[in-house]
Amino acid sequence: MTVKIENSIASRPQTGLQQADVVWEEMVEGGITRYGAVYHSRLPETFGPVRSVRPMDPAIAAPYGGLMVFSGGQAPFVRALREAGLQLFADDLGSPGFRRSSDRYAPHNLYADPQVFLDNADSGHSDPPPEQLTFAETAEQATAAAEGQRAEAIRITFPSATPSWTWDSGDEQWLRSEAGADAVTTDAGRIHAVNVVVLRVQVVNTSYVDPSGASVPETELTGSGDAIVASGGYSLACTWTKDTDADPLELNRDGDPVALAPGNTWIELVPVRRSSVQVG
Repeated sequence: MTVKIENSIASRPQTGLQQADVVWEEMVEGGITRYGAVYHSRLPETFGPVRSVRPMDPAIAAPYGGLMVFSGGQAPFVRALREAGLQLFADDLGSPGFRRSSDRYAPHNLYADPQVFLDNADSGHSDPPPEQLTFAETAEQATAAAEGQRAEAIRITFPSATPSWTWDSGDEQWLRSEAGADAVTTDAGRIHAVNVVVLRVQVVNTSYVDPSGASVPETELTGSGDAIVASGGYSLACTWTKDTDADPLELNRDGDPVALAPGNTWIELVPVRRSSVQVG
């Protein structure tokens, strides 16, 4: 189940992000970011705020072959998700499972019950997803931990967002911050990850605009580029490839797969232009 979750200032703190197995952070209009949170092994009681889809979401969600949960989107973007073979659940499609919270103002107050979507999954979207990424059997056997360099922090600059990750050696996890402040959730405290994967990607403006008139950007996820994988307090420079929207992401170093540590993973889609990544 892939869910679009908002990351504007008005949307924080979010709910249910920590239970996601993989979170993809993508740039949208104005240089801010939005999440594609993928749930497979654990489900929160609720998640949100749920928001609309963007043109790169089929390339993110199609390899999982499951459910896509969102609040709406421009017709071509929604059509592309359906053509990618996903089962769609959206507030504006009349799907069950959505509710508005009185604690926030619209559109930052749409939440959803993941169990409802699972209960309404059809037979063609109920099987486990194909294998995604490569994982080592233990954290110590992860490629970055075995072959990488020590890393205490990862600082990322999007045009209008500055997330960062700091290694916590005590709990052996990466701790997330937003603009220098702890990134937290309403239900699970500080956001943390076992693996942080940074992909340097090309971002192009599409012919579509949002309600404010801003161009809708698209992250190009088919192709290849440079990557950084951080696990166990170490980082490793490598490359990424993805042949088609339906193919899973592959991470390689010198022709060999890069294995992640067992645990949850955040994938940062950082534009090669007007953005930066610092590891130290």
